[in-house]
Amino acid sequence: MFSPEAEIWYENLPTSGLGDLLSVNISTPGLSMLFPHVHCTADYEICQVTTGESEINAATTITSVVLSNKFDLTLTYFMIAGIAGVSPKWSTLGGVALSRYAVQVALQYEFDAREMPENFTTGYLGFDTYNPGTMPGEWYGTEVFEVNDDLRQIAYTLASKANLSDNSIAADYRARYAAKGEVYAAGTQGPSVVLCDGATSDVYYSGELLADAFDNTTTLWTNGSGKYCMTAQEDNATLEVLLRMAIEGLVDFARIIVMRTGSDFDRPPPGVSAYDNLRVVDQNGFEPAIENIYSAGVEIVKGVLSGWNSTFRDGVKPSNYIGDVFGSLGGEPDFGPGSITDGLGVLPDGETGDLKKRGVDAAGGVKVKKVAQLKSERTLKARKGAKRAPMLRVRNP
Repeated sequence: MFSPEAEIWYENLPTSGLGDLLSVNISTPGLSMLFPHVHCTADYEICQVTTGESEINAATTITSVVLSNKFDLTLTYFMIAGIAGVSPKWSTLGGVALSRYAVQVALQYEFDAREMPENFTTGYLGFDTYNPGTMPGEWYGTEVFEVNDDLRQIAYTLASKANLSDNSIAADYRARYAAKGEVYAAGTQGPSVVLCDGATSDVYYSGELLADAFDNTTTLWTNGSGKYCMTAQEDNATLEVLLRMAIEGLVDFARIIVMRTGSDFDRPPPGVSAYDNLRVVDQNGFEPAIENIYSAGVEIVKGVLSGWNSTFRDGVKPSNYIGDVFGSLGGEPDFGPGSITDGLGVLPDGETGDLKKRGVDAAGGVKVKKVAQLKSERTLKARKGAKRAPMLRVRNP
């Protein structure tokens, strides 16, 4: 998402034997002005792009890459990797989290806490509701994404091989959370790889009130399955782009890994203000978080490369639902309002029609066979049109 997260790969990958990411530099219209190239190893087996920070930058960059016609991404594994704020309930400074859910927690009504009703616990409440803690009556579609949990479990096993970085200053700061007892026990420990979920918000926030509010939002919107632990600014935007491209057969949504590392706690320890936690006190989690993006991430990349023929070329079939709150890729979401196409999914090229005009119950002409046929045709068309090999994992079909 920004320079330090990218540079750790540029600096270290050559020593891994996997190649140099700066061997090939590809430009395409629409990439960030700050990061105008997709970088690849000489054999195009691994590529990396820096999106720029925030949801808009992430969405614009990934859209530009996929629609550039310079990459065949139909067999590509995408690893969304960056640093994040971290909840001491689940992880710690330098900790690595692999997520099943990404939740766009700030996509709600908001009142300044100084003006909210006296009986409110937070100024955030879902659209078309009147109280916090109520499931939204209106959904935009990007509130929750669920990725392939079977792939996540494999990535977890691979990442757990990593020797994670830490330092004494970060250890001293995390020790302050011990005063909170068992609830923050994970925050007091050294870095490890964990399975928990990410929150997306353009606002970079700090404090127990906001953290608790978004923790509750994650739990509510995922029907109790999500575990709020990492705070990011880009993930839901990236996932929405990849979902739309998956509808068109240009990418495979089952081949996405979401990984974040904790650079700073999302709430202060006892005796520290929310302001000081974010802007004054040196938690010293930034360096281990950056280093552990590579340390854990490269183990995943190695695993995908070495297991390509045996496991990854044909894909890791998800046993869970994958996609958005609308069921756009087919299947029935275990969160949100339920499928708007009766579980059949949305057709490419707008073949499903204007669902908003027709109403969410109008799955009319959508047929399973037609969905599969059109997506297959689009995938073949994408492969024929590609001028280069895919990102992250590239072997020509």
